[in-house]
Amino acid sequence: MSKSGKVFMQHEHVGNIWQDEEGYWFKYLDTYVQSPGLGPVSQALPVRNEPYHEEKTLIAFFDGLIPEGWLLDIAVKNWKLNEKDRMELLLTVCRDCVGAVSIIRDEN
Repeated sequence: MSKSGKVFMQHEHVGNIWQDEEGYWFKYLDTYVQSPGLGPVSQALPVRNEPYHEEKTLIAFFDGLIPEGWLLDIAVKNWKLNEKDRMELLLTVCRDCVGAVSIIRDEN
């Protein structure tokens, strides 16, 4: 089962993130690569045409957006989420993150 979301930076759609049977992926939009007005979402993810891919774990920058500690406990309890399903956590709780980046679940 594939899960996906749109990545926004300061309310501008800059790329897409998804999980499939091959792992976790992030790709900047082609239009954003041609004109990266806001720069990269992270210094660890420079703007480029090729997608970023991790086979076993959520890409570190995006994993870092997920809350920790008591805030994570509240999210897991209130939304009945599996604490180990990092992609589901990202898509559920990172719609309104602290900072410039937010993730909006694709409603396919």
